[in-house]
Amino acid sequence: MQITNQSRYLALLTLWGPLFNLLPLQAQKAIQSSSSTIDGTVRAEVIDVVLKKLNSDYIFPDVAKKMELTIRDRMHKLEYDAFHDGKLFAEKLTNDLQAVSHDKHLSVRFSANALPKELNKATSTPSERLKLRTAFLRRGAAINWGFEKVERLPGNIGYLDFRFFGDPEQAAETLASAMNFLANTDALIMDMRENEGGDPAMVAVACSYLFDSVPIHLNDLYWRPDASTHQYWTLPHVSG
Repeated sequence: MQITNQSRYLALLTLWGPLFNLLPLQAQKAIQSSSSTIDGTVRAEVIDVVLKKLNSDYIFPDVAKKMELTIRDRMHKLEYDAFHDGKLFAEKLTNDLQAVSHDKHLSVRFSANALPKELNKATSTPSERLKLRTAFLRRGAAINWGFEKVERLPGNIGYLDFRFFGDPEQAAETLASAMNFLANTDALIMDMRENEGGDPAMVAVACSYLFDSVPIHLNDLYWRPDASTHQYWTLPHVSG
């Protein structure tokens, strides 16, 4: 979501809400420098965008309204006026939102560099879409699609350090290679301590290696904006 004021921006990323609701939020400002200093105008505009998006998209409308009332009350009490550092302000908003929602997947994050604008599929050009996809593929490949380490430990124990769930179209092949390497181990440790979540379709692919061929229903994701529900099942066959 574009914030119209000049100078700096905040990025709000709400990844997973309660009951598996996926709520992507992005509030950003174009900036001319990498400074993390923000002013009252930026704080107010970020809060307005965040609360508007929560009220329109958050899975529990009553909880979204409670979060709004709490944040507005804190604004009225001037609790945010002392925050001139973007990162600290983002952390403060995160804590205040989570104090009401108890939703650990709801978070506000600050970036000192301008984020790319979200492309409108209906109006973007083929070259714009290609440029965005190329950058996406480059970033994903640079971090090996989240697969940090795979090794065989003493005692024939397999170990997989898995940092996030990427798009299966790109990440599934790397997962297959890792699982092939670990196929002959007697036990498996999938280290998810640093995993930040991601694409639920990739979650289903990863889980498919741990079940038999009969598909297992994993979860449903409900999207409030269009009142749609998406089911996710394990796959009957996997690569490797």
